[in-house]
Amino acid sequence: MKFRPCIDIHNGKVKQIVGSSLSDGVIGDDLFGAGRGGDGKESSLTAKSSARENFVSDNDGAFFGNMYREMNLPGGHIILLNPAGTEEYEADIEQARLAMEAFPGGLMIGGGITAENAERFLDMGATHVIVTSYVFKNGRINMERLEKLRSAVGRDRLVLDLSCRRRKTAIDVEGNSGIRVFAGQNAAEKCDYYIVTDRWQKFTDVPLNLETLDMFSEYSSEFLIHAVDVEGKARGIETQVASLLGGWGKLPVTYAGGVSSFEDLEALRELGQNRLDVTIGSALSIFGGSMDFEEVVRYLAEA
Repeated sequence: MKFRPCIDIHNGKVKQIVGSSLSDGVIGDDLFGAGRGGDGKESSLTAKSSARENFVSDNDGAFFGNMYREMNLPGGHIILLNPAGTEEYEADIEQARLAMEAFPGGLMIGGGITAENAERFLDMGATHVIVTSYVFKNGRINMERLEKLRSAVGRDRLVLDLSCRRRKTAIDVEGNSGIRVFAGQNAAEKCDYYIVTDRWQKFTDVPLNLETLDMFSEYSSEFLIHAVDVEGKARGIETQVASLLGGWGKLPVTYAGGVSSFEDLEALRELGQNRLDVTIGSALSIFGGSMDFEEVVRYLAEA
């Protein structure tokens, strides 16, 4: 089990947030018109993103890139948490550029990546691009985009982020299941994990299961999976997600979400059958948490 460092960037700052609290708002003179005023002209529409923050660093991306390079921790990921096309997103990219310049060949990047702009980030120094939202449309897998993305960057430089959240489903008396909860006494609820997009805000109709992992493995060199319900809360891992991923084991998988102690790391190692890598955010001392960064690195190097 390897340690994979992270650099999460929001509003141009390296920070740690509660993943489930991320929300995109809209500020401008046309809240419903896709950026156009009543006269059809472009409005001053600006997308703003807010989140509950655990930690905001005074240091820039270069600081963290240098630290990870000096600790010999390749394979980490940068996540841009603002919507693409906003001023804040461009500020995020500038911090990402500083990090990648400080750690050449050491970092991946995700957030707003498409087949059209992926080359920009690879040219900037990213080893891989990490993608979720682009390959979904209206909550469903868009195979045309997935094929286009693989053609644009190659499977070996593509990482799919299959981050997930729990969602209630229902099973009717005949055993059929669906996302919409059935009313009445002849229905039983259960909770499954579904892939979420748009910076973890929107559910897809695609469950995280062995079949989904198998299908996406034809397009991706590895997976990054945040258990979003516990992301940034440092209250323990999602054991069901860890067990599922550890039981699959066909590609490298990095688990993120909820790690708050060395006991959590040991549980993740056991549930993941020592097949999973891990990233830790808010619980680390470098992000204001209680787990000493260097001790975590040593522990995982010996695991």
